[in-house]
Amino acid sequence: QVQLVESGGGLVQAGGSLRLSCVASGIIRSIYAMGWYRQAPGRQRELVAFNTNGIGSNYADSVKGRFTISRDNAKSTVYLQMSSLKPEDTAVYLCHVRINTGPVFDFWGQGTQVTVSS
Repeated sequence: QVQLVESGGGLVQAGGSLRLSCVASGIIRSIYAMGWYRQAPGRQRELVAFNTNGIGSNYADSVKGRFTISRDNAKSTVYLQMSSLKPEDTAVYLCHVRINTGPVFDFWGQGTQVTVSS
C-alpha cells in the first residue's frame, strides 16, 4: 500500500504561481512513476504531468512551458510547480503513484483544490 498526502493548493490570480507537494509513504521503494492529474467540475480527469523512473517527465500540451514536475526521492515527494496560471487551470489536482511489485498498482491522493481567478 501507498499513502499520499497532497498540499499546496489554494486561490491565486491569473498569472500567478503555486507549488503542489505530494508525500508518499508505504511501499515507496517500489514506486515506478509519480505524477499529477486534475479534474474540473463536469469534466473528465486528465493527466497533467508525470515522471517515470529512468525515463523522465511528460506533460499535457496545455501545461507545457508553464508547469514543472520534480521529485525528491529521498523524501518520497513529488512536486508540481505551476506558473502563469490561467482560469482554465482551476481543478482538483490529484497525486498519482504507480508501483511495480511484479503486478502494477495505482494509488491516488485525495486531491487539493486549485482555483485561479481572472
